[in-house]
Amino acid sequence: MATATASPSSAGVPVGPGLSMFDPIFIGIDEFGQPVYITLAYRNLLAGGEPGGGKSGLLNCIAAHAALSVDSRLVLLDGKLVELGQWEDSADAFIGPDITAALDVLRRLQVVMNNRYAWLRAHNRRKVTALDGLSVITVLVDEIAFYSATVGSKQEEFVALLRDLVARGRAAGIPVVAATQRPSFDIIPTSLRDLFGYRAAFRCTTPNSSNIVLGHGWAEQGYSATDIAPTNQGAAYLIAEGGIPRRIKVAYLSDSQIAGIADYAAWIRRPGTITTPPSSPADWGMAA
Repeated sequence: MATATASPSSAGVPVGPGLSMFDPIFIGIDEFGQPVYITLAYRNLLAGGEPGGGKSGLLNCIAAHAALSVDSRLVLLDGKLVELGQWEDSADAFIGPDITAALDVLRRLQVVMNNRYAWLRAHNRRKVTALDGLSVITVLVDEIAFYSATVGSKQEEFVALLRDLVARGRAAGIPVVAATQRPSFDIIPTSLRDLFGYRAAFRCTTPNSSNIVLGHGWAEQGYSATDIAPTNQGAAYLIAEGGIPRRIKVAYLSDSQIAGIADYAAWIRRPGTITTPPSSPADWGMAA
């Protein structure tokens, strides 16, 4: 009797090993060709620089890692609608140029954050860990200026909610990654900027703009994003808490690569279960 085997069409799509938001995230290489990683679970990241500098590349690297992580949920705010739009099917919430919807999402995140701190206090804990089984809620905001300075009269509430989330969300497992084309004091107040543990300055037009992203005085010490050539897209200065700026080149994902990763991420996050192969040889279309 012939042995029946499952046909390739019924075997399903193999699932690779899952990533974690507590793992280091690869974002590119430094000027010596060494890989650059960031750990985002307990940090926030601010990226600033002129249009076309490569900020969206950094956000998409982080979004890809978060979408493929088994312990992550995505919340996306995209003022331009297209920079993060390919990840919509992997996200719990995707907000475009709608300040009212953005405020609703931030208020909900604030409630989740408060509930998590109540849970931590009840268990005599100070922060969420990988062993708790709680998802890391990764919040990505592209073009802060649209929500904080461009639309309507609600921008002050948006800045206040975002500042609270950046200030208190880290230990609750709610990191924030934000980007802006206009690194100015009216868009990124110092009280908000200094709360970001990671800051990446892509090409800026003035030393002052570079300092707004990296911190006061770095341009005068030779770390100015004005030195980055306009044709060197993806190059940036990255600084972490307590460190000095580091010249990096952000990894680039093409639209087709993002589409492939996003489709796979949406597939492994689908609410249904995996369909099992047929159990009888007849179902496989093979004679016994």
